[in-house]
Amino acid sequence: MNNRKKIIIQSTALMLAVVLIDQLSKLYIKTHFFLGEEIHVMGNWFRLHFTENYGMAFGIELGGEYGKLLLTFFRIAAVGVIGWFIVKMSSDSLQQKFVLPWTLILAGAIGNIIDSVFYGVWFGYDTWFHGRVVDMFYFPLIQTTLPENFPIWPGEEFEFFRPVFNVADAAISIGFVLVLVLQSELFGSSRNQQKAENSETTEESQG
Repeated sequence: MNNRKKIIIQSTALMLAVVLIDQLSKLYIKTHFFLGEEIHVMGNWFRLHFTENYGMAFGIELGGEYGKLLLTFFRIAAVGVIGWFIVKMSSDSLQQKFVLPWTLILAGAIGNIIDSVFYGVWFGYDTWFHGRVVDMFYFPLIQTTLPENFPIWPGEEFEFFRPVFNVADAAISIGFVLVLVLQSELFGSSRNQQKAENSETTEESQG
Protein backbone atom coordinates (compact mmCIF):
# COMPACT_ATOMS: atom_id res chain seq x y z
CA MET A 1 0.00 0.00 0.00
CA ASN A 2 1.48 3.33 -1.04
CA ASN A 3 1.61 6.28 1.35
CA ARG A 4 -1.09 8.29 -0.45
CA LYS A 5 -3.60 5.45 -0.26
CA LYS A 6 -2.80 4.92 3.42
CA ILE A 7 -3.37 8.61 4.19
CA ILE A 8 -6.70 8.61 2.35
CA ILE A 9 -7.85 5.53 4.30
CA GLN A 10 -6.82 7.15 7.60
CA SER A 11 -8.53 10.38 6.62
CA THR A 12 -11.75 8.59 5.70
CA ALA A 13 -11.73 6.58 8.94
CA LEU A 14 -11.18 9.74 11.01
CA MET A 15 -13.96 11.58 9.19
CA LEU A 16 -16.46 8.74 9.68
CA ALA A 17 -15.51 8.38 13.36
CA VAL A 18 -15.98 12.09 14.09
CA VAL A 19 -19.29 12.28 12.22
CA LEU A 20 -20.57 9.13 13.98
CA ILE A 21 -19.59 10.38 17.46
CA ASP A 22 -21.06 13.80 16.68
CA GLN A 23 -24.38 12.41 15.50
CA LEU A 24 -24.72 9.83 18.27
CA SER A 25 -24.09 12.49 20.93
CA LYS A 26 -26.62 14.85 19.30
CA LEU A 27 -29.27 12.16 18.94
CA TYR A 28 -28.79 11.13 22.55
CA ILE A 29 -29.21 14.70 23.79
CA LYS A 30 -32.13 15.30 21.43
CA THR A 31 -34.00 12.22 22.62
CA HIS A 32 -33.12 12.25 26.34
CA PHE A 33 -33.11 15.97 27.27
CA PHE A 34 -35.77 18.62 26.99
CA LEU A 35 -34.73 21.91 25.40
CA GLY A 36 -32.86 23.98 27.95
CA GLU A 37 -32.24 21.06 30.32
CA GLU A 38 -28.85 21.08 31.98
CA ILE A 39 -26.96 18.61 34.14
CA HIS A 40 -23.66 19.17 35.93
CA VAL A 41 -21.08 16.57 34.88
CA MET A 42 -18.07 17.91 36.79
CA GLY A 43 -18.94 20.59 39.30
CA ASN A 44 -20.04 23.91 37.84
CA TRP A 45 -17.43 24.07 35.09
CA PHE A 46 -18.52 21.16 32.86
CA ARG A 47 -22.19 20.78 32.05
CA LEU A 48 -24.40 19.18 29.45
CA HIS A 49 -26.83 21.85 28.33
CA PHE A 50 -29.29 21.10 25.53
CA THR A 51 -29.70 24.02 23.17
CA GLU A 52 -30.34 24.43 19.45
CA ASN A 53 -29.41 27.12 16.96
CA TYR A 54 -29.93 27.94 13.30
CA GLY A 55 -26.42 29.19 12.76
CA MET A 56 -22.72 28.53 12.75
CA ALA A 57 -20.34 27.10 15.32
CA PHE A 58 -20.81 28.03 19.00
CA GLY A 59 -24.33 29.37 18.41
CA ILE A 60 -23.39 32.24 16.06
CA GLU A 61 -26.36 32.87 13.77
CA LEU A 62 -27.21 34.46 10.42
CA GLY A 63 -30.49 36.30 10.38
CA GLY A 64 -33.73 35.02 8.90
CA GLU A 65 -34.82 32.10 6.75
CA TYR A 66 -32.63 33.08 3.82
CA GLY A 67 -29.61 33.45 6.06
CA LYS A 68 -30.14 29.88 7.21
CA LEU A 69 -30.40 28.60 3.63
CA LEU A 70 -27.34 30.58 2.58
CA LEU A 71 -25.33 29.16 5.46
CA THR A 72 -26.39 25.57 4.70
CA PHE A 73 -25.55 25.81 1.00
CA PHE A 74 -22.24 27.50 1.84
CA ARG A 75 -21.40 24.59 4.15
CA ILE A 76 -22.22 22.06 1.43
CA ALA A 77 -20.05 23.91 -1.11
CA ALA A 78 -17.24 24.21 1.46
CA VAL A 79 -17.36 20.46 2.12
CA GLY A 80 -16.87 19.80 -1.60
CA VAL A 81 -13.92 22.19 -1.80
CA ILE A 82 -12.28 20.83 1.36
CA GLY A 83 -12.75 17.24 0.16
CA TRP A 84 -11.06 18.07 -3.15
CA PHE A 85 -8.31 19.90 -1.25
CA ILE A 86 -7.66 16.90 0.99
CA VAL A 87 -7.35 14.50 -1.96
CA LYS A 88 -4.93 16.90 -3.63
CA MET A 89 -2.82 17.30 -0.48
CA SER A 90 -2.59 13.53 -0.02
CA SER A 91 -0.42 13.23 -3.13
CA ASP A 92 2.04 15.96 -2.06
CA SER A 93 4.65 14.80 0.45
CA LEU A 94 5.08 18.33 1.85
CA GLN A 95 1.33 18.80 2.34
CA GLN A 96 0.40 15.35 3.66
CA LYS A 97 0.75 16.42 7.31
CA PHE A 98 -2.17 18.82 6.76
CA VAL A 99 -4.56 16.07 5.64
CA LEU A 100 -5.74 14.94 9.07
CA PRO A 101 -6.31 18.49 10.46
CA TRP A 102 -8.33 19.39 7.38
CA THR A 103 -10.20 16.09 7.75
CA LEU A 104 -11.29 17.21 11.23
CA ILE A 105 -12.61 20.44 9.71
CA LEU A 106 -14.39 18.48 6.98
CA ALA A 107 -15.95 16.06 9.46
CA GLY A 108 -17.15 18.90 11.67
CA ALA A 109 -18.76 20.64 8.72
CA ILE A 110 -20.51 17.43 7.65
CA GLY A 111 -21.78 16.84 11.19
CA ASN A 112 -23.46 20.24 11.36
CA ILE A 113 -24.76 19.95 7.78
CA ILE A 114 -26.64 16.78 8.75
CA ASP A 115 -28.45 18.72 11.48
CA SER A 116 -29.24 21.63 9.17
CA VAL A 117 -30.48 19.53 6.24
CA PHE A 118 -32.29 16.66 7.94
CA TYR A 119 -33.23 17.39 11.56
CA GLY A 120 -36.18 19.65 10.74
CA VAL A 121 -37.87 16.82 8.86
CA TRP A 122 -36.65 13.94 11.03
CA PHE A 123 -37.97 15.53 14.20
CA GLY A 124 -41.03 17.11 12.58
CA TYR A 125 -40.52 20.76 13.45
CA ASP A 126 -39.52 22.26 10.07
CA THR A 127 -38.72 21.58 6.40
CA TRP A 128 -35.60 20.38 4.59
CA PHE A 129 -32.54 22.62 5.04
CA HIS A 130 -34.11 24.32 8.06
CA GLY A 131 -32.99 22.01 10.81
CA ARG A 132 -31.49 23.36 14.01
CA VAL A 133 -27.97 22.40 15.08
CA VAL A 134 -27.88 20.57 18.42
CA ASP A 135 -25.34 21.83 20.97
CA MET A 136 -24.65 20.41 24.40
CA PHE A 137 -21.13 21.00 25.81
CA TYR A 138 -20.95 23.95 28.20
CA PHE A 139 -17.74 24.95 30.01
CA PRO A 140 -18.32 28.05 32.19
CA LEU A 141 -14.79 27.91 33.61
CA ILE A 142 -14.93 31.42 35.06
CA GLN A 143 -18.07 33.05 36.44
CA THR A 144 -17.61 36.36 38.22
CA THR A 145 -18.75 39.96 38.44
CA LEU A 146 -16.35 42.54 37.04
CA PRO A 147 -15.26 45.38 39.35
CA GLU A 148 -16.98 48.75 38.98
CA ASN A 149 -13.67 50.34 37.98
CA PHE A 150 -12.97 47.75 35.28
CA PRO A 151 -12.31 49.50 31.92
CA ILE A 152 -14.88 47.42 30.00
CA TRP A 153 -18.28 46.10 31.15
CA PRO A 154 -17.88 47.55 34.69
CA GLY A 155 -20.02 45.81 37.28
CA GLU A 156 -21.38 43.29 34.78
CA GLU A 157 -21.38 39.52 35.12
CA PHE A 158 -18.55 37.85 33.20
CA GLU A 159 -18.44 34.25 32.08
CA PHE A 160 -15.74 32.29 30.28
CA PHE A 161 -16.35 30.08 28.30
CA ARG A 162 -19.95 31.04 27.46
CA PRO A 163 -20.72 29.37 24.08
CA VAL A 164 -22.36 25.94 24.07
CA PHE A 165 -20.94 23.66 21.37
CA ASN A 166 -20.93 20.12 20.00
CA VAL A 167 -18.43 17.51 18.76
CA ALA A 168 -18.52 18.95 15.23
CA ASP A 169 -17.66 22.45 16.48
CA ALA A 170 -14.80 21.02 18.54
CA ALA A 171 -13.44 19.11 15.53
CA ILE A 172 -13.50 22.25 13.38
CA SER A 173 -11.73 24.31 16.06
CA ILE A 174 -9.06 21.66 16.72
CA GLY A 175 -8.50 21.24 12.99
CA PHE A 176 -7.96 24.96 12.44
CA VAL A 177 -5.55 25.21 15.38
CA LEU A 178 -3.53 22.26 14.06
CA VAL A 179 -3.43 23.79 10.57
CA LEU A 180 -2.10 27.07 12.01
CA VAL A 181 0.51 25.26 14.13
CA LEU A 182 1.70 23.10 11.24
CA GLN A 183 1.74 26.09 8.89
CA SER A 184 3.86 28.00 11.39
CA GLU A 185 6.27 25.08 11.72
CA LEU A 186 6.48 24.73 7.94
CA PHE A 187 7.13 28.45 7.54
CA GLY A 188 9.80 28.33 10.26
CA SER A 189 11.53 25.33 8.68
CA SER A 190 11.53 26.99 5.27
CA ARG A 191 12.97 30.20 6.71
CA ASN A 192 15.71 28.31 8.57
CA GLN A 193 16.56 26.37 5.44
CA GLN A 194 16.74 29.59 3.44
CA LYS A 195 19.06 31.12 6.06
CA ALA A 196 21.29 28.05 5.93
CA GLU A 197 21.45 28.20 2.14
CA ASN A 198 22.24 31.94 2.21
CA SER A 199 24.97 31.31 4.80
CA GLU A 200 26.56 28.59 2.65
CA THR A 201 26.42 30.86 -0.39
CA THR A 202 28.10 33.66 1.57
CA GLU A 203 30.85 31.36 2.83
CA GLU A 204 31.51 30.03 -0.68
CA SER A 205 31.74 33.56 -2.12
CA GLN A 206 34.13 34.62 0.63
CA GLY A 207 36.25 31.52 0.15
